[in-house]
Amino acid sequence: MVWLAGVQQLAGVEHMTNGRVKGANFERELARMIHDQLGVEVKRDLEQYRASDHGDLIGLDGWTIEAKRYASNAGGNYKPEWWSQVTAASNANGTEPVLIFKYDRQPIKCVVRLSSINSDFADKDNTAVITFPTWCMLVREGWASESED
Repeated sequence: MVWLAGVQQLAGVEHMTNGRVKGANFERELARMIHDQLGVEVKRDLEQYRASDHGDLIGLDGWTIEAKRYASNAGGNYKPEWWSQVTAASNANGTEPVLIFKYDRQPIKCVVRLSSINSDFADKDNTAVITFPTWCMLVREGWASESED
């Protein structure tokens, strides 16, 4: 019996470790995709494990990026606590939040404040779920409007 409990405990640790590896791999994949789409080098923020109010990827000025990768979710939507995590970090850093998440066999989705798309919603806490290419377009459009100012 003791041996079986130890195996079960070991299996739980192994499962947790595999989840962390899956998350880290997704962060690296996103870093490559952001570089391919935007030409910006971003990297994993290892401080995310030591301090709160950090995103998962750093190097994209004006944005706090939180990445989540999970096997499945019945509704296919994001968890509210994920959004709370990235908004707390972005508020602390004075940046726009983006939650980028993916479930197995599903496309990557991004959550942004609706005000990132339309400034008429600046005083509201609405969000929009968009595709990764659409988020990249928002980032590029933000750069274009900054250069016009």
